[in-house]
Amino acid sequence: MDKGQNTGGLMSSAGLVRYFDAEDSNAILINPKTVIATGIMIGVLVQLLTFVS
Repeated sequence: MDKGQNTGGLMSSAGLVRYFDAEDSNAILINPKTVIATGIMIGVLVQLLTFVS
């Protein structure tokens, strides 16, 4: 390939990396442990409702 040709690759994803690394001051911040605990609680609730019915 010629040196002048852009093959895409990392250059095409560089904008996405910069976009997702930026933090928004208005974003909702949730602790990852809270997400895991909520998922487990919903799973247990589903299992209990399945057992009862």
